[in-house]
Amino acid sequence: MEYKKINVDSALKKITRKDNLFCGDYTIDPYQHCEYGCIYCDSSYDKKIFIKNNIEVVLEKELKKIRSGNIIVGSVNDPYQKIEEKENKTLKILKQIKKHNLSCHILTKSNLILRDLALLKKIKNCRVTISITTINDQKRRTIEKKLPSVKSRLETIKKLDENNIPTGLALIPLIPCFVEDELEEIISRVKKDKIKYFLYKYLELKGFQKDIFINKIKNRYPKLVDKYQKLYLESYLPNKEYRLKIDKKINKLVDFYDIKMGLC
Repeated sequence: MEYKKINVDSALKKITRKDNLFCGDYTIDPYQHCEYGCIYCDSSYDKKIFIKNNIEVVLEKELKKIRSGNIIVGSVNDPYQKIEEKENKTLKILKQIKKHNLSCHILTKSNLILRDLALLKKIKNCRVTISITTINDQKRRTIEKKLPSVKSRLETIKKLDENNIPTGLALIPLIPCFVEDELEEIISRVKKDKIKYFLYKYLELKGFQKDIFINKIKNRYPKLVDKYQKLYLESYLPNKEYRLKIDKKINKLVDFYDIKMGLC
């Protein structure tokens, strides 16, 4: 993995359409590309990680002009990938958010977030969403082997909750042909572990990402290739019929286990 420091002209990106999934007004990413190497993520295909060297300085100037708003930290790339242990860009961003009394919603798969627990407790309306792709750790290692285990992520949610930081579990991305038989186990776990809310979003395969993903799947799950070709034949999302079927199943399970779906 290669790392390169760059300077940026802007830190925050304004969300122009209503964000019904993460309920944000702005997004910020301290790093460009991701070193975790998950096979479903287009941020992992480039082996060069760009560290936004001056992001906290630029952010300080931008936050002076903002009176309110919820900032999504890690909207594209995980803000707690391994380089954060050395560079502390996410930590510096969170300090700025706290200083200006703004709220934030952090998206991550990493238990490194617990490093900043004391700071998170001081940020107004701080929320955290931890995402998984499967509840089965053996399966997890085939598609995101560099990430913390499922157990570690669930323990991270528990630790955040114990410190009164509202934390949810996200099935992001929901990978077709991979997780359907786990849906009830995942959603029942949300209830069992008293997780505050549940989110999900389908795997998107845009442009060249579709070919790259399918080629990688071919090596791990060759029997799924034809299914993906059909599901993603006409769009970067799985076809409407599939989505309606899964939406119906998830909504039924959410109602049965009486858990909160979404944030907004």
